[in-house]
Amino acid sequence: MGQKTHPTGFRIGINQTHNSKWFENYSNYKNILKEDYQIRQLFEKEWRSFYTKAGIVKLEIKRQINQLELLIHAARPKAISSNSGEDGSNFVNFRNQVQKIISSQKQIRLKVIQVDKVETESLLVARALADQLEKRVAFRRAVRQTSQRLQKSGINGFKIQVSGRLNGAEMARIEWIREGRVPLQTLRADISYTAYSAHTIYGVLGIKVWIFNKEII
Repeated sequence: MGQKTHPTGFRIGINQTHNSKWFENYSNYKNILKEDYQIRQLFEKEWRSFYTKAGIVKLEIKRQINQLELLIHAARPKAISSNSGEDGSNFVNFRNQVQKIISSQKQIRLKVIQVDKVETESLLVARALADQLEKRVAFRRAVRQTSQRLQKSGINGFKIQVSGRLNGAEMARIEWIREGRVPLQTLRADISYTAYSAHTIYGVLGIKVWIFNKEII
């Protein structure tokens, strides 16, 4: 078997960036790293209901001397603002809980950023496919519908892989579909990659999605 490398980690510093941006001294590095992990765990727990409604893609953390900035990237930002309470209670509660996690008294800023093209985000594609599989839609039909939607979006290529007990089969197997180009070894290729899980009554299905948007020259 050929050894695979993670498409995002492979391109960090070339056409991909880290989701956490800060600098810290060696002695305090582990504490800040732990804070980042706890903030992401808290975000996943408190904002889980918004993941599908708002199409949340990622949480970006930026640290400055006296400020901590949390950037929420979402496909439908209005869904977050309309469901966060009249006084924005969700934002206030989350900010207060983050303040308890961080060691220093920093100003915490929350900002929601809209994702321009939903079809170029592999996480949203994988999540939509997982929702269909969990509703017991036949996997070939679900993959075909996803494939047709991606082909209309104007991307250069994509690959979708589903593994596990497909349609409740006795033996697990791997099925995949690819359209267009997906150059994983080309560093200038802008590849969006996600590994996701669908929890069905037969067990867990693994979903992997690669989307080749464009070449960055």
